[in-house]
Amino acid sequence: MCIGVPHIIIETGQLQARARSRNGEAIVDMALVGDQPVGTHVLVFLGAAREVLDAQLAGQIADALEAMDRIMAGDSDIDHLFADLINREPQLPEHLRQCVTVVHPEEGIH
Repeated sequence: MCIGVPHIIIETGQLQARARSRNGEAIVDMALVGDQPVGTHVLVFLGAAREVLDAQLAGQIADALEAMDRIMAGDSDIDHLFADLINREPQLPEHLRQCVTVVHPEEGIH
């Protein structure tokens, strides 16, 4: 299975960078996102950085990957890895909200 994994840049080069992830260090092709400074988080897929991430999103992706590993190992204690989703109503992205038909039991469809 090929999955994008967040990395943090630890050394820069010309269209390449050394980056660290949950799986160790790797040389990452930076051609798609351009050279980035040390400390930048990037999403790496098949050896190439595909997107620059902020630290929060990089952490959320790393937590989701950790949850997947735990589930595959038979551990179901993963709620803490989805803290941003627990005990809240899911929200649609703005571009999808206009497509929603709201049904009120007393009033009908709006």
